[in-house]
Amino acid sequence: MHYDYYGTGGTMWGLLLNIILILIVVWISVTLLNRSDFVGSGNNERIARVEKDVEDIKKMVESIKDKLDEI
Repeated sequence: MHYDYYGTGGTMWGLLLNIILILIVVWISVTLLNRSDFVGSGNNERIARVEKDVEDIKKMVESIKDKLDEI
């Protein structure tokens, strides 16, 4: 039996909502790590690549959302 714990309905919109929530959590984590001195200067390039990847994922999610709106 399948239970819908998060109220997403198991639809494509639910999948999109889950992806957006994951992106928000990743974005907040990266932002907080950048503002703190937790990461050393050697990790700045790695953090920059992660931020770029997050931006690319945001663009992909937006394009998927646009395609779903067309349907």
